[in-house]
Amino acid sequence: MTFSLPGFDLDAFVAGTLAEDVGTGDVTSAAVIPADAMFAGVMASRDPVTVAGLPIAAAFFRALDADVAVEIVAEEGAQVAAGAVLMRLQGSARALLTAERAALNTVQHLSGIATMTRSYVDAMAGTGATLLDTRKTIPGLRVLEKYATRTGGATNHRMGLWDAAMIKDNHVAVAGDIGAAVRRAVDAGIARIIVEVDRAAQIEPALAAGATHLLLDNMDVATLRAAVAQVAGRVPTEASGGVRLDTIAAIAGTGVDYVSVGRLTQSAPAADIGLDFTTV
Repeated sequence: MTFSLPGFDLDAFVAGTLAEDVGTGDVTSAAVIPADAMFAGVMASRDPVTVAGLPIAAAFFRALDADVAVEIVAEEGAQVAAGAVLMRLQGSARALLTAERAALNTVQHLSGIATMTRSYVDAMAGTGATLLDTRKTIPGLRVLEKYATRTGGATNHRMGLWDAAMIKDNHVAVAGDIGAAVRRAVDAGIARIIVEVDRAAQIEPALAAGATHLLLDNMDVATLRAAVAQVAGRVPTEASGGVRLDTIAAIAGTGVDYVSVGRLTQSAPAADIGLDFTTV
């Protein structure tokens, strides 16, 4: 089955990544490894992780060896223990060694995001709130990184600037006031209008002007709870700003509908995943 994501060109990603790494050729493999040498390899996790990106890793190996035998052992989104086998492969030694780093970098990065995301989802379990990701992604990798947060259990928020208005403090500063900013978005015919508020006094003007979603920014737990009560279900509410693993349960428990966390993509460490080769 071919791996596909809306807005993501797997073939172009693989080709571009390999071109960046291989350049004019893998001089080490060409010099050290006989052209007809074969290797079998096992990709395994060295820590407990939530798996993401294995089909993309397989695409790197297949791009350099069309006859490589690949067995993906772990499902995307699976939570596996340290030492778990994720993939087995067998094929041309030169090809597998050349593709190794690109494949591992991808799986380590995406699994790191999925693993952190799962820890946040687990921490807020039972609160009724939904975890959202943000646009704080590495340029060029947004579709993949948001795939990883989704694989870890989060819900994708905005994929980009086109799919909803999000009126933040700088927009308000230029527009003059929060009501004016929201009214302009309404007049432009925008259906989803998310408005960032950082104090209670901004809530009623934003709602009166036509906000469809309020982002409650950098509020403490008591202030969040009061803001949710003030909104009283008129629009969905989202807590954002400075959310950490040790604080998300209390934040999510205030009654907000959503909690957004930028660090899922901005700060997730790479998962420790390795690929060990054995001569056939």
